[in-house]
Amino acid sequence: EVQLVESGGALVQPGGSLRLSCAASGFTFSNYAMSWLRQAPGKGLEWVSCINSVGSSTRYADSVKGRFTISRDNAKNTVYLQIDSVKSEDTAMYYCAKSEGAVVVVTTWQYDYWGQGTQVTVSS
Repeated sequence: EVQLVESGGALVQPGGSLRLSCAASGFTFSNYAMSWLRQAPGKGLEWVSCINSVGSSTRYADSVKGRFTISRDNAKNTVYLQIDSVKSEDTAMYYCAKSEGAVVVVTTWQYDYWGQGTQVTVSS
């Protein structure tokens, strides 16, 4: 059974930082690329970032480039999203998702499993 469990979401002030985690199980984690996506209230799903299976290649949406950092620890079956210099527009439910292959993807649909999400709220 494939499972993805996000954690780390919180209420944070503008300019602050937090780290999201996604614990994976039920598959060979090191064989697959992983992504983070988000959905703000009343808006559509937005692709945020992706990391390839071995962690040597990353991609970011323009809206988060320079502020977000995706990483993974294959020994712990966990992918992370470090969020720095948060803005109000970062408020969203954040999801991790498993790709069908090992290479990075930059879409909202090239995934076969999703976590339940963790809420990030940016407010002063």
